[in-house]
Amino acid sequence: MAARRQVPDSAQAASVVPQAAPSRLVASFSAAAQSNATTRSYDADIRHFKQHGGTIPATPAATADYLANFASSLSVATLQHRLIAIHRAHVDAGLPSPVKDQLVKRTMQGIRRTLGVSQRRVTALVKEDLLEMIVHIECQPPMRAARDKALLLLGFSGAFRRSELVALRTDDIARYDNGIELTIRRSKTDQEGQGRTVFIPYARGKRCPVKALDEWLVISCIASGPLFVRLSRHDRIAGEQALTPQTVALLVKLYVKKMRGEDAARHVAGHSLRAGYCTEAAIAGLQPYQIREQTGHRSDVTLARYIRPVNKRKIPSLL
Repeated sequence: MAARRQVPDSAQAASVVPQAAPSRLVASFSAAAQSNATTRSYDADIRHFKQHGGTIPATPAATADYLANFASSLSVATLQHRLIAIHRAHVDAGLPSPVKDQLVKRTMQGIRRTLGVSQRRVTALVKEDLLEMIVHIECQPPMRAARDKALLLLGFSGAFRRSELVALRTDDIARYDNGIELTIRRSKTDQEGQGRTVFIPYARGKRCPVKALDEWLVISCIASGPLFVRLSRHDRIAGEQALTPQTVALLVKLYVKKMRGEDAARHVAGHSLRAGYCTEAAIAGLQPYQIREQTGHRSDVTLARYIRPVNKRKIPSLL
């Protein structure tokens, strides 16, 4: 009897049909689903993984070894971020992710239990710190002094993330009798660009962020484009490209170092301005919902890290 011919069913047939590569338009939209900052961060994580023996694809054992080897030198949060990057690299390449393996999960769980999960917190720069920084800023050449003063005062008073601060442009400013309103077109928690506004009121004297911004715009002759740009070592505008978020952190560290030395500078970052606003607002007695209006936080959970210590310091002695 002749052998029956095997006819693949529709599912089998579909499995052998080659998949067409996505169009250039699809690829561009797919890439836009993730912010440039996130993409750069993941790329840096994968480079570190490969520099220390990792490969894509990676085995669960190799991934667990990587975690164990760096558990003593990297924070738990950083290791977790590296795992996400490794997972994404496999998923994007259509490969099974070693991060889902029980060996990797158990290794990470053991690291958390052994080393804890407390996050590094930068020192919050409150109003008095900022006023002291202004004294050192005003010792700089005129253009640099005007830019840095406006940048730091605006960063504090708007409780901006550093990426939000450097993304501001001249057409994001709306002026009112009692201050300015700035439009944040996109942020860490608003990747789809719904946008929000932040109001900056006038303040007294040298501490006024609105007057500082106006002084910077006048001396720099900036009429369009990014608000904050690079300066040359000769104290001149060095192009129309906006400052990077990292520059904000470096400037904060620079002026804190001038104020209090190298050790103090190691404990501050660009986020210190935003943290300082939250702390100062809590000291002033603002309610969480009022602080969130300025910061853009979606819940009180993160704010509690700033408000609770302030409230504890208000507990009276019972002696």
